[in-house]
Amino acid sequence: MNKDDILTKSRLENKNRDIYERELLKQASEKATIVQMVLATIFFVIQILVDKGTNWGLWAIVLSANMMIYWVKYLALRQKFEFATAMIHTILVSVMSGYHIYHLIVSSAA
Repeated sequence: MNKDDILTKSRLENKNRDIYERELLKQASEKATIVQMVLATIFFVIQILVDKGTNWGLWAIVLSANMMIYWVKYLALRQKFEFATAMIHTILVSVMSGYHIYHLIVSSAA
């Protein structure tokens, strides 16, 4: 195989995406998730301190990012840990979303 064939094959395998760029996007995604969780925690604590109750919808949104990351990893790798973590996140997101929607309906009826 000559150098051009190797380069062409590599581009096909990586779909013309640079490996460095892929790693950079992975790190950015991880950091974005951490920032989401920190901000959600700050907003959650402030909301409790000012006696405005709890906003479970906020946590549902934050955890939905992790949920999707684990589902994508599970579908690509088929590992039990990713499946279990994706399921736990899915249950948490569903419960928190349901509670938030229920609370909105009950508070608007009162």
